[in-house]
Amino acid sequence: MKLSSRSKSYMIPEYSLTGDLLSYLTCGLQYRYQNKGTLPPSMPIQLWFGEFIHGVMEEAYLKWENDHTEFPWDWKRDIRPIEDIIDLRLQVRGLYPREDHFFTINHPDLNMTIDDLNEYDHKKLASARAEKAINVWGSDLFPMMESAEVLIKGLREMPYTGTDKRSNYYGINGVIDVLSLVNIKDDNKIVRYLNENEEFRKIVEEYGEDEYEVIIDYKGMKRPPMEVEASGNETWDYHERQILTYSWLRQKQESKKPVAGIIFYLNELVPSKEDLMMIKDDLHYHLTDAGDDEEFAKDIEVIENWDEGSEMPKLSEKFKMDRSIRIIPINDEKIADALEKFDVVVENIESSLIKEINGCKIQDAWKAEAEERTCEACDFKTFCKNSKNKTKIFKIP
Repeated sequence: MKLSSRSKSYMIPEYSLTGDLLSYLTCGLQYRYQNKGTLPPSMPIQLWFGEFIHGVMEEAYLKWENDHTEFPWDWKRDIRPIEDIIDLRLQVRGLYPREDHFFTINHPDLNMTIDDLNEYDHKKLASARAEKAINVWGSDLFPMMESAEVLIKGLREMPYTGTDKRSNYYGINGVIDVLSLVNIKDDNKIVRYLNENEEFRKIVEEYGEDEYEVIIDYKGMKRPPMEVEASGNETWDYHERQILTYSWLRQKQESKKPVAGIIFYLNELVPSKEDLMMIKDDLHYHLTDAGDDEEFAKDIEVIENWDEGSEMPKLSEKFKMDRSIRIIPINDEKIADALEKFDVVVENIESSLIKEINGCKIQDAWKAEAEERTCEACDFKTFCKNSKNKTKIFKIP
């Protein structure tokens, strides 16, 4: 009896929404070196804070769930122990904070405890933002949570159609940092923001249920400009596609139907000088959807009269809150469009990979198209052909 030979095994390429797709959209060449070439950035400030704030919010929720600690939380007693846990986790992964952003006591040369920290350490940017995020949103957010850090996965047909394609399908995954089951209560700030969104109200009416899911994500950045074309910044659209794709994955995995997503842009609660300069531009050129109306005339005036050399201005809590929360209503048409656009990204990544496998040089196989700010912070700018931040050419005397 003749036995048939086993067919060749092959791996289905797996793509993470943030680690692969959004990273590639920032810059294809940087993505190649950091994600595929495993060359970590020398100063991963943005990566460190994004991971830090996600971890702090997750641990804060678990603490609230176990202890039901009343708000507002005390920084040294309630929040700083959580920060130290997250700091240790990130150090294990080779991620370290900048000294002016966060004071770490997790160092072998330091014989310090939390009690040794002072008000200056408290006011460093990462700690100030963590405290604000928990105390501004925690009391309304945590009681609504159903699950935290849920891994969701799905399969899609491979958009790359070349004869040398690696697989017929690709996997897509993401982590929903907080998945919420919302019961409408008018005294909840987040529910009020949801109900103020007209498109969201229409979707809920069509859904016809009192309980529904809302996907939550946190971003360690300022609110991006809504006017994508005028600003030349597509981050606003990328984040919406991310939430819509999360929704599709959730529906596939759990047969649930999220009706909206919420993104918290937590830098808005405690903006840096760099953040405020960009907020100033967004308001001046009317590129933003939040804080640019008569209600905030006083805040706008303060920001317009501020310059980078001055002390940080005092802005109203309502202005900062409105800018820190973004509602993204979800419907099937939007989901289909988001998935098609991410298919294009996967096709571009696969095409570049195949070119490199077939002998093409890295810089010819991968596109280097990034904003100037990205180029300035990039470790590969010294040899990148397309860097927008050209360094001086040094000659040996």
